[in-house]
Amino acid sequence: MDRNRDRILWTDKGPKAKKKAIGIKSNFLLLFTLLLFFLIGGSLCYVWSRIQVIQLGYEISNALKAERTLTEESKKLRLEIATLKSYARIEKVAVEELRMAKPKPEQVIVIR
Repeated sequence: MDRNRDRILWTDKGPKAKKKAIGIKSNFLLLFTLLLFFLIGGSLCYVWSRIQVIQLGYEISNALKAERTLTEESKKLRLEIATLKSYARIEKVAVEELRMAKPKPEQVIVIR
């Protein structure tokens, strides 16, 4: 009689109960692992996007700095053009450097 009782407990209830317990633990471990991977993946995506925002901010800052520099250079060049085009300067260069003289009234021909 003791043999039958040991035999029933050993073959019917023992291994089945262990298999169910192992299956639940393995499902829990799988679910936990997937949740952990999604959490890590989401965190990495968030950090990557923040780094991209900061990098683009630096690029915008550099572009604005270059724009200010080019605007200043443009203003200086426009002033230089205006100075070089002035009639007083042209007359001075003609007289001093090119040794030109003002024409006499009879040398002037008016074209209409």
